[in-house]
Formats: sequence, structure tokens, C-alpha cells
Amino acid sequence: MNLNIRVPEVRCIDSNGDQIGVIPTRDAQARANKAGLDLVEVSPTAKPPVCRIMDYGKYRYEQSKRQQQSKQTRVKLKEIKFHINVEQHDYETKLRQARNFFEKGHRVKFSLFYRGRERAHKELGFQLMERVMSDLEGCAQVDQKPRMMGRSVIMQMSPIKD
Repeated sequence: MNLNIRVPEVRCIDSNGDQIGVIPTRDAQARANKAGLDLVEVSPTAKPPVCRIMDYGKYRYEQSKRQQQSKQTRVKLKEIKFHINVEQHDYETKLRQARNFFEKGHRVKFSLFYRGRERAHKELGFQLMERVMSDLEGCAQVDQKPRMMGRSVIMQMSPIKD
């Protein structure tokens, strides 16, 4: 950046994005100073290196804002695991946690695992998933209906958009 650029010639791009061409580094620095901006090396490995006249502080600020924006809009997929013989209190605790995830805007994947002889009673797993759907009806919608995948039943729900 600015005086740290040590090559004799650079390919220069002005603040509007128009290409000036290959000019001596001192001339590029003089143009940047005249415009009240910085000369920033964009591609140091090119022959000759590519430099751009820009407001470096503003560029870094916009970059950090863009990064924060992408972090905020990212929706995460959370998972809640069940077994067929889940007790009432455990069931309510898991539903409360799911509601918290929906309030934060996350999607939730519900997994029900069969152990041993439980696989003979697959209908109990689907009944439990139907119960979860009916209990969370007001705050979430079903993205993926309950279905068998190996030794488990999987269902996905997402928060209702306002």
C-alpha cells in the first residue's frame, strides 16, 4: 500500500475502475495523492503488479460489514435426538429447546433412533414424530416429513416466516 510498493512500474486502475495502463510507481502514487486516496497493490504476482487507487479505510470497513452481514443471515441446522421410550419430561425439555432454536431462526432436524427390538415397532417412532409435529404446529412448519433412513426416522422443520 502507498509507499510500501517497491516495484518500478505498475498496471494502474483508477478509483472508477477504468484502466490507466502501465505507468511508473511514482506517477501512480502522485495520482492517488492528488485524488486524496491510497494506492493499493491488488495483484502482486502479476507482471507488472496491478495497483488500484481507492480509499483503503472505506474498503476495509465495507469488507467487515459484508462479513458481519453474511454471519447474521446464515441459518444453522440443529439436531434433536429421540428414542421411542422417551419420558414425558425429557420430551418437553427437547421441545422447549426446539422452540428456542426456532425463535433464533434455525432449522431443526429431529432424529429418532431404534435400538435392538424397537425396530419391530416402527409405527411407534412415526407416532412420536407426528406428536412432535402437532406440538410445534404454531411455531414451525415441516420441511421434510418423517421418513426411515437406516435404523432411524428423520424429520426437518423450520421456523414460520412472518
